[in-house]
Amino acid sequence: MTVDAAGLEARATITGRSAESGGYNASMYTPQAGIFALGTSSHTYLEFDIVDAKKRDEFVSTISAIREPRTTTGGVNFVIGFRPELWRDIAPDDAPADVEGFNHEIRGTEGFVMPSTQHDALVWLSGSAYDVIFDMARSVVRDLAGQATLGEETSSWPYRHDRDLTGFIDGSENPTLLDAPISALLPEGVRGAAGSVLLLQKWKHKAGEWEALPIDQQERIMGRTKLDSVELENKPLDSHVARTDQDEFGHIFRRNMPYGSVDDHGTMFVGFSADQRRLSRMLDSMAGLVTGSRDALTRYTEPLTGSYYFVPSVERLRVLR
Repeated sequence: MTVDAAGLEARATITGRSAESGGYNASMYTPQAGIFALGTSSHTYLEFDIVDAKKRDEFVSTISAIREPRTTTGGVNFVIGFRPELWRDIAPDDAPADVEGFNHEIRGTEGFVMPSTQHDALVWLSGSAYDVIFDMARSVVRDLAGQATLGEETSSWPYRHDRDLTGFIDGSENPTLLDAPISALLPEGVRGAAGSVLLLQKWKHKAGEWEALPIDQQERIMGRTKLDSVELENKPLDSHVARTDQDEFGHIFRRNMPYGSVDDHGTMFVGFSADQRRLSRMLDSMAGLVTGSRDALTRYTEPLTGSYYFVPSVERLRVLR
């Protein structure tokens, strides 16, 4: 598994800490480096469904054995995740007991719905060159032919360095790479150590309606200024920042990316957490199920997909190959 400088820094941070400091021991478990591989410009998310449940062991073995391409034109980072129930069947001693798939839609206030589109496995590829990602994605699909069908495929890229397609900076509350492992990874000494719970959602933007709003109204909806992402002192209670306040729900590590075409686009929400409850409570809050106040941003974005995946450690994947 190849990784850029940011990913190497994250890995060094994790393996260099002692158990007493809340970090991870290099002799124990290692997180998948692709989780922390910041700075990559091309992404593809492949979500698979098993054809024959009786052959799940063969499927998991095949997908766990994926290797990076031998090329000098750019590396590929992988994040491999499994539907929590599938991982529990395959590796019960490594599966957190309280993690489950996105098995039911979330029905919020005013008829708002977050759909459930749970699949069996995810392969997220990222790198610096899309041609390498494209070829590798085709190779993954070929390797899994007959074992699984490709249920969902999405490609994405960065926009204006760190902004999403609303024009706002995305991930303002993200921890630094020094602190990200604490938010994203299960700690040493528990089932699933160095693994992570991943929430993957595709949100389609209602671009015309959004762009018709004056900037000051967009800022009230977000709860931040558009130019420099400063949190508003008197932000509305239904603003996106207020409804997803990580000081309230717990900190996560986000790797969101834009996706789509000129007239049909949005955001791939990619959120890693050491505790699934942080993610699920944020979704409930956005839907208006916590305070009765629905996230104002959901009036201008529409969730199209929703899946949870457990992303196991490198060592646990290696055992299954």
